[in-house]
Amino acid sequence: MHQVKIFKGLESNLTALEKEVNEWLASSGARIHQVFGNLAAQSGQRTEENSLKAYPYLASDVLIVVVYEKGV
Repeated sequence: MHQVKIFKGLESNLTALEKEVNEWLASSGARIHQVFGNLAAQSGQRTEENSLKAYPYLASDVLIVVVYEKGV
């Protein structure tokens, strides 16, 4: 039976998201059927903490979906 695993991260920290997905893939023993994702057009609002001076753009949300079957 197909199952779904969803991962969410930020565009500004793709390395951590990639590591999380790869670690899950390696440890799960899952048989992968499909991997797809989406990048949000824009996330959040500008505040003093994430000002244009500190960051040239707001990091968007990244969603990765893995369709798989559980490993034996």
